[in-house]
Amino acid sequence: MAATIINCITVIIGSLIGLVFHARISESIKEVVFISSGFVSLLVGLSMALGTQSYLIIMFSIVLGGTAGYLLNIEGGILNLGSFFERLVNRGKKQGQNGSGHTPSKDFALGFLNASVLFCVGAMTIVGAIKAGAEGDYELILIKSVMDGFMAVMFTAAYGIGVIFSAVTILVYQGGFTLAGAWLAPQIGEAGLIELSAVGGVLVMMIGINLLHLREIKTSNFLPALLIVPVLTALSPWISELFSNVLR
Repeated sequence: MAATIINCITVIIGSLIGLVFHARISESIKEVVFISSGFVSLLVGLSMALGTQSYLIIMFSIVLGGTAGYLLNIEGGILNLGSFFERLVNRGKKQGQNGSGHTPSKDFALGFLNASVLFCVGAMTIVGAIKAGAEGDYELILIKSVMDGFMAVMFTAAYGIGVIFSAVTILVYQGGFTLAGAWLAPQIGEAGLIELSAVGGVLVMMIGINLLHLREIKTSNFLPALLIVPVLTALSPWISELFSNVLR
């Protein structure tokens, strides 16, 4: 868990640095930060998604996972959690309207949501946490910690202090994978990790699209895809064999 705690600390430090910029920069500069963060997210997500060995697995995982997420309204639940954290910070304060067209309340919740998804869906999170738990190898998580710290600066400059609470998500999610690392590694397998990373890349691209205001996508509703993709990956040899027998 030591590496995960370090990861949380780097996100908190990056968020505090970004908060200084958030308080001082104009709305036009914030727009530049949104655009920059959006394109970086698209680039990172695309590089992850292109590592897939089966676009069909990605498609079915996203479709099935997204359907489940919309039925469960996962995004609404995470936004409510972000709003809860905000009330703890700003208890009794009256919320106004800022110049960007977002209320500070919405910015807080979106900052928490988008940062939580970005910091937790990548291959480095899953693989790094499993290696830390199973082998005591912290290198990947430490590299990820530095990267997350820099992204926290950009996201907090855009959204505000809500990003800092994504450290809680990292502690629970990444910490859980670390504690379960020895058991999870053989269950997921190398192929499963590859496809898990690819689906995570699609989710990161969705964040980029949201940051660029191209379309409002409820990214968190697609999180169940991360649970479905290892199952489909494990079943794919049997499915392929079944279709081969049917087509003979």
